[in-house]
Amino acid sequence: MRNVLLYILCITFPMDSFSQNQSIMNENFAIVIHGGAGTILKKNMTPAMEKAYQEKLQEALDSGYVILKNGGSAIDAVEKAILVMEDSPLFNAGKGAVYTNAETNELDASIMDGKSLNAGAVAGVSHIKNPIKLARMVMEKSEHVMLSGKGAEDFAKQHQLEMVDSAYFYNEHRLNQLNKIKKTEKIQLDHSDEKNQGDATEFKDSKFGTVGAVALDKHGNLAAATSTGGMTNKKFGRIGDSPIIGAGTYANNATCAV
Repeated sequence: MRNVLLYILCITFPMDSFSQNQSIMNENFAIVIHGGAGTILKKNMTPAMEKAYQEKLQEALDSGYVILKNGGSAIDAVEKAILVMEDSPLFNAGKGAVYTNAETNELDASIMDGKSLNAGAVAGVSHIKNPIKLARMVMEKSEHVMLSGKGAEDFAKQHQLEMVDSAYFYNEHRLNQLNKIKKTEKIQLDHSDEKNQGDATEFKDSKFGTVGAVALDKHGNLAAATSTGGMTNKKFGRIGDSPIIGAGTYANNATCAV
């Protein structure tokens, strides 16, 4: 049984051995995923929760694996794996996205093809069911690399991408997380003259990571994809590194995919 990998990994090849072993590599393929590396705390897990995470991660891994096994492209494989996680309320991406300070959802995603070096990204979208689909659409059907906010959603509408009402993202667990962070923030403001920045666990609970996937297909091509809801309680349209090509996502056949 294929093991689910929960940590960000690089697939790398020395440039001199890449061409020499290309015929061998054509029979090999690989996919690595993560569902929020380093931010899902073991102590907060019940056995039932752990089982749910493992099963959904396995589903995401298998969805990409099948594509690669059948000779499909790395770009299709990473997109499919991300879609599975975006459709689950378990992960901070798509349906499971965390809340902003204003109790809204602002989602980011990016994708890159290691063969062509083409890339696409979206940031701050609130009505896109699957931001990773929109990121790929930006890559393939736009002259731009990154679109944000209303403009990104207008682009999605023009290309008939599935839109959803904000109620689709409602998640009581995420809302409780937001309220906890807001309470912590208020306490810190009340003691603004103190150096204490609050409990480390509470700080970690404000960061629920991203989901990501990298893949190598039988043709020797690499691809990478990332999707996130960002940071709980973020304000003013904050955008992190996830949708930034070269920071949150990168793929290049000559080097690596991250």
